[in-house]
Amino acid sequence: MTTTLDRFIAEWQQWHSERDESLRQPLGWLSLTALYWLDDTAADYGDVPGSWWVDGDAVVRELDEETTEYHPVEGAPGVDVEFDRGHIEVIQRTGRFALRIHDRTAQALTSFTGIPTYEPDPAWVITGQFTPFTAPHTVITGAVVDGLEHHHRALGLIRFVHDDAEYELVAFGDSEASLRILFTDATSGVTTYPAARILQVGAVEDGVVTLDFNGASNLPCAFTDAATCPIAPSENRLSFTVEAGERTPHGRESGA
Repeated sequence: MTTTLDRFIAEWQQWHSERDESLRQPLGWLSLTALYWLDDTAADYGDVPGSWWVDGDAVVRELDEETTEYHPVEGAPGVDVEFDRGHIEVIQRTGRFALRIHDRTAQALTSFTGIPTYEPDPAWVITGQFTPFTAPHTVITGAVVDGLEHHHRALGLIRFVHDDAEYELVAFGDSEASLRILFTDATSGVTTYPAARILQVGAVEDGVVTLDFNGASNLPCAFTDAATCPIAPSENRLSFTVEAGERTPHGRESGA
């Protein structure tokens, strides 16, 4: 007979399996091997084909005496330029331009054995109350790369109780149907990645939300130094240990 606990564990295992599978994609986050910041001087970068530089609001590449311009959008996924082992992603972050290298032969990808996690525990499924702001506003956070900023659309506050104490978190998202939080806690930098983890909260129902910390996920920067992820806002730094969800990836523990 299948119990509620059995279903809970099975659903979590399915989520965890899908997370692992997403990271096994040949040119996904684990394929990132380098991040090169560009300036207005033409230069070669490692074994990236061509010479690259910035000209106004464009990135220029010269290859085989031919020049090509690329126009990445601020904060968005980059413009992909193919090369023999994958692609060069031309990105713009906080007004700066960079090349991010996706290599299907990357060591982090070929050696990946799965994301370490805490064991799933229903005790970490917590009910919260969502209070929307009068109007959405922007919360600016720093990034794992010095000098970069991330702009988040904040929709309201989630209040919840843990061990008889009340806490609140700023919730981001495009609508109340898809809230998410960036947070740290007392495990951050110890057993979990220090900058932030992300938790998809889901929809608000009559002012109530469910915080299932078993689904707390690593951002790409937990796996590679070539990511530009945000850090958690100061409002979302929990003082207690959230021993649930994903832990620091294998081989990255020293970076914690």
